[in-house]
Amino acid sequence: MKQCRAQFGCRAARVRDRCERVQAIAKLQMKFGPGRLIRQGICLALPVSILAFTPVSAAGPAGPVPAVQKRDTANRILQPVAVFGADDRTILPARMKALEEKIGVLYEPKSRSVCTAFCVGETIVATAAHCLFRTRGERPVPLAGLTFRLSSMGKRAPGIRIAGAAHGAAAQNVMTGTTDLSTRPPIDATRDWAFLRLASPVCHKGGLPLVRRTPAELSAKEDARPIYQVGYHGDFGSWRLTYSPPCSVRRLGASKDGRIIAGDFADAGALILHTCDTGGASSGSPLLADGPRGPEVVGINVGTYLQSRVLTQQGEVLHRYRSDAVANTGVSTLAFMDQKHVFENSQVVATRDGIRRIQRALIAAGHLRGNVDGQYGPALRTAIERFEAAERRPRTGLASAELLRRLESVVSAGSGRAGYEPSSDQVETGSVPTPRPARP
Repeated sequence: MKQCRAQFGCRAARVRDRCERVQAIAKLQMKFGPGRLIRQGICLALPVSILAFTPVSAAGPAGPVPAVQKRDTANRILQPVAVFGADDRTILPARMKALEEKIGVLYEPKSRSVCTAFCVGETIVATAAHCLFRTRGERPVPLAGLTFRLSSMGKRAPGIRIAGAAHGAAAQNVMTGTTDLSTRPPIDATRDWAFLRLASPVCHKGGLPLVRRTPAELSAKEDARPIYQVGYHGDFGSWRLTYSPPCSVRRLGASKDGRIIAGDFADAGALILHTCDTGGASSGSPLLADGPRGPEVVGINVGTYLQSRVLTQQGEVLHRYRSDAVANTGVSTLAFMDQKHVFENSQVVATRDGIRRIQRALIAAGHLRGNVDGQYGPALRTAIERFEAAERRPRTGLASAELLRRLESVVSAGSGRAGYEPSSDQVETGSVPTPRPARP
C-alpha cells in the first residue's frame, strides 16, 4: 500500500484491497537474441540476426558481412542470453574435439537466422522447431535457403541444404513437434524440436546417441552424470563451438514455486529447466551427459524462462519490474525419440501428384478441408496428424509412401472399392509408385 500511494498518488481509502503486488509468473517476456525485447511469453534463444553477431570483426558464421551491415552492427551491444552466476563458458576443449564432427550451424541468409543443430544420423540433424518456424504469428524461416555446416568443415565451406529444397519439397523432409509454437501459458516448449533430412550425407562420423533420461533423473542430486551444453553462442567464441560446463537441473513439483512454474507449461513432464550458460544462436544445441558411448543427448536447448513482478490496480498493470531469469529451458528426448525412428525409416512423397493423392484421401476420410493443390504446408501436416491420431499412431505429420498406402486403403475400404498395395516397397524421393489393385 505504501508503495502504491508513493508511486501513483492514490488515497488509501480508495485503493485499499485493490492495489496489489503480485508475482506474475504467467507474465513472461520473450527476448530474441541479444538486445531485442519483443513480447510476453517464453524467452527463446532464437536464431539471431547476423548483424548482431559481429560488432568488431563483422564476420559472421558464413563469412564477412557486407559494409551496410557493419554500420548496423556497430550500434549493437552483445549480451549473453542467460548466464547464471559467473560466466563459465569456454571454447570447446581439445578433449571434446570429436564433437566438431557432430555439431554444426544452421544458417539461412535471407532471414539471417542462425541456430545450432546436431547430427543424429548420417543425413539427419536435430534442432529446435522455432529455428525453422519461429513462433506463433511470425513468418517462418525460408526452408529452401537453410543450410547445415559442421564445425569441422570450416567457415568457408558451403553448407548442405535440406533434401528436396532444389525442387520445392524441403518441408516434406522436416519432422517437427510444432509449426505454431506458443510462448504464452500454456507454453508448449516441449514441442520445440525438429528433425531435418539433408540433401547429402554430411555426418560421416555418425550421430550423437539419444538416451532416455527423465527430467527427474537429471535433477537427482545423486546423479553422477551431470548435463552440459555445447553449441554456438552469438556473444561468445567468435563462431567456434562453445562449451558450457556441467550445470544443475531444477526439479519441478518439489516446491510450491516449482509447481507454479510447471503449470505454465503444456507438458512439464518432458521439460528440462537447467542453468547451463547460453547465448544467442544456442537454440537447437544438444544437452549432453557422458555415458558408456561418450557424450549422449538427453535433450535440446530451446530457451530461457523468465519471471517478472507487476503492480496492479483493479486488474490494470500499473508498473512492470525487471524480469529475472529462472532457468534455461530444454526439451527432453522423451518428447521425440520415437518420432526419430519413424523419420529415419520414412520414404517421403515429394511430387505434387503424390501430395494431391494424400490430400484427396484425407478429404475423403474427413480429416482435411480445402483445395487439392499438391502443396505440403501446415494445414496438410495437421490433417495427417489427425489421421495418425485416429489410428492411434505417433503423430508425425509426414507425407510418406506408407501414409499414402494406409490412407487409400482406409478410403477404399470405406467406399467398398477394392483395396490396393504399392507396386514397390522402395519409393524414390520425388516419386510415388502407382497403386495397383490388391491381390484377392
